[in-house]
Amino acid sequence: MGDSDRLITILTKRKGILRAFVQRPGRAKDGRLSATRLFSYSRFTIFEGRDKYIIDDARPIEVFFDLRKDIGRLSLAQYFCELSIALAPQDAPAEEYLSLVLNALYLLGRGDRPNGIVKAVVEMRMLALSGYQPDLVGCAECGKFGSDPMWFLPVSGRIVCNECGCPQGEPSIRLGRGAMAGLRHTIYAEPGKAFSFSLSRQGTEELARAAEAYVLSTLGRGFATLDFYHATAGETGWKG
Repeated sequence: MGDSDRLITILTKRKGILRAFVQRPGRAKDGRLSATRLFSYSRFTIFEGRDKYIIDDARPIEVFFDLRKDIGRLSLAQYFCELSIALAPQDAPAEEYLSLVLNALYLLGRGDRPNGIVKAVVEMRMLALSGYQPDLVGCAECGKFGSDPMWFLPVSGRIVCNECGCPQGEPSIRLGRGAMAGLRHTIYAEPGKAFSFSLSRQGTEELARAAEAYVLSTLGRGFATLDFYHATAGETGWKG
């Protein structure tokens, strides 16, 4: 903004999403410069004016430098930021959102979890936090807990067993036993264990397809960062 001021978007523990001005953070020794860059986890001192927030001081805690080493992880992290802006509350506590994103960025930086699993957990968990939790307990038709496969209906957020079959006229995604267990885990696991599971490559692909389908169907919009992720990672998103 102007010659040297910056306007940044912050996901905060106590106030959710807020936008604040950083005035002249141009000097290398000024902690505000590194603390207000993309993906920085920082401690802020913020003043609330009549019509805007102003950052008086900022100190970085973690800058997630390793994300820059891989274009796929970098673009996925950008998608998580855009999803947070779309779903996290404003002027309301957002501790669970912040914890979810920080854990995801940490895991992406380490690179020891498949991108598809990290992505699915963030998508499903963030939608659930925002009031869009799907019903994954049992078949929407007969109540059966499991079959192989199950069918996920991303428009209505329901599952149907193989015996009942897919309803006509609604998109559906086939989920093998592992992917179905993974999808349930993203929603029903304790927060500290949300990322603690593994799947086969096929199961990961099925889970990733289902979670992305639910995001796009529920929010009724796409994300430029998601398109960029697929372009850079060479992956194909769900179409329906």
